[in-house]
Amino acid sequence: MSKPKVEVGRWTDREKDPRQSPGANTPVGKLEALAWVLDSSIPVPGTNFRVGVESLIGLVPVIGDLIGAALSTYIIVMAARLGAPRLTLLRMGFNVTLEAVVGLVPIVGNLFDFAWKANVRNVNLLRDHIADPGRRRKGDWLFALGFLLFAAALFVGLGWFGVAAGRFILGAFGA
Repeated sequence: MSKPKVEVGRWTDREKDPRQSPGANTPVGKLEALAWVLDSSIPVPGTNFRVGVESLIGLVPVIGDLIGAALSTYIIVMAARLGAPRLTLLRMGFNVTLEAVVGLVPIVGNLFDFAWKANVRNVNLLRDHIADPGRRRKGDWLFALGFLLFAAALFVGLGWFGVAAGRFILGAFGA
């Protein structure tokens, strides 16, 4: 009678390496592997947390964040080629833009970049679309509406600030 093998550790603590999955040779499988390398491939010693190559590149001020955004954009381009709807692409673009813009802030931006994992989020959005391509996602529409309202409020606020600043400057110089 053979003894059963005992595995040390808990399976729930392990993050699956998508490069070893059966679908790794499909276009989505390749994007999943790229997202894993960029966002989750490096374990942080002593924790269950993982960071990716993009997080390390992002430690280089400004240039690192631009390189990371460029790498992340590849996933969006491939999602568009695979037929992802415009609203899904908008959400993906928002994920990458948010990660890049917040990443520009020293220290806080790097911590945000470690946690946000825009590439994994974007591949999950693509997988959701592929699993059910005809379904209209209420979350996509709510995101688009909220994004447009935020952008409109931002432009109105910037316009108001510009007018107020102009009046202040003209008043200060007696014009």
